[in-house]
Amino acid sequence: MIGQEKLYRRISDGILARLAAGEFPIGSRLPTERKLADAYGVSRASVREAVVALEMIGVLELRKGSGIYVVSLGTNEEVETLDIGAFELLEARRGIEAEVAALAAVRRSDQDIVELARLIDVMRDPEVTISERADRDFHFALAAATGNRAMATVVTDLWAMRERCLLARTIHQRARGGGEDRRVEEHEAVLDAVRTQNAEGARGAMRHHLEAVIEHLLVMTENEEFEAVRRRIAHRRSHILGQGVVPAEAG
Repeated sequence: MIGQEKLYRRISDGILARLAAGEFPIGSRLPTERKLADAYGVSRASVREAVVALEMIGVLELRKGSGIYVVSLGTNEEVETLDIGAFELLEARRGIEAEVAALAAVRRSDQDIVELARLIDVMRDPEVTISERADRDFHFALAAATGNRAMATVVTDLWAMRERCLLARTIHQRARGGGEDRRVEEHEAVLDAVRTQNAEGARGAMRHHLEAVIEHLLVMTENEEFEAVRRRIAHRRSHILGQGVVPAEAG
């Protein structure tokens, strides 16, 4: 069933049904994400995934500090094309990669520790693309350290889905940048536990890291529209100043 396969679809389909019934006409504001989460018995992250999905097909608009507004009507078929979302993937990764970290702590070699430490150093690179690639490779190296090829394949596939699935890719792209120092510290906590062969510590550190990623995506996708507006205004001001025109607000 769709509800079992894609939680965000149950929410988005429910919202679309309410729009079709005229409960929320175009231009009206939906209940808050918290109220929607309570109504559907899901997490705020699952509601955000559904809202972003409906944003992508032009049905809803998330306005920073104001709420979620209906801008048009849509169909279930349009949402179906978006596939799996970022929060759904992170939920799966949190469960699977926590156990990967625990097993890696038991089975890791000295060479594994050297490689994991090297990748953390690369994560400090200011170039976002390089840092993100090292982040991904850390998780791959950790899975390889388990010596379990099935686990390594599952981790690789989960990361591939992040790029292959349109909804997941869009959410991650909106949330790029920010929190680099915190992310490095979280990976260091995982490495410290693996280095000392503390399986429970490694499991907890990985869960903490992926829960922090979920929270980061929630914050960044909420602020994305505000930041887009800010960038457009800054670009316009730069263009005006470059032509020697003083903006009106500057007096």
